[in-house]
Amino acid sequence: MDFYNLFSINLYNDFIAWLEQFQGTCPYRRFLGIPCPGCGMQTAFIELLKGELWQSITDYPPLIPLILTVLTLILHLIFKFRHGAAVIKYLFIFTVILIVGNYIAKFI
Repeated sequence: MDFYNLFSINLYNDFIAWLEQFQGTCPYRRFLGIPCPGCGMQTAFIELLKGELWQSITDYPPLIPLILTVLTLILHLIFKFRHGAAVIKYLFIFTVILIVGNYIAKFI
């Protein structure tokens, strides 16, 4: 392994360690004592960056559809897909259903 690859791997691992160390606390949970609809997203994102796909999905199931929706929106704004607006609309509805379902499941 050459120096560049070793340096980039160490930099990436240091970035993940920094993210883990400085995770923000949820003000909703701190002040109200109950989780917010986005609780678990930071942890799931860090797990996804580590390559732990299944752990990411179990921590916060709506994360991957949310990322897919945002990426589709950005690509549609750049390339103007023929049915891009409809795809974004359905992805958004699916993502919101997952977020609400995940939020309800936290209380059950």
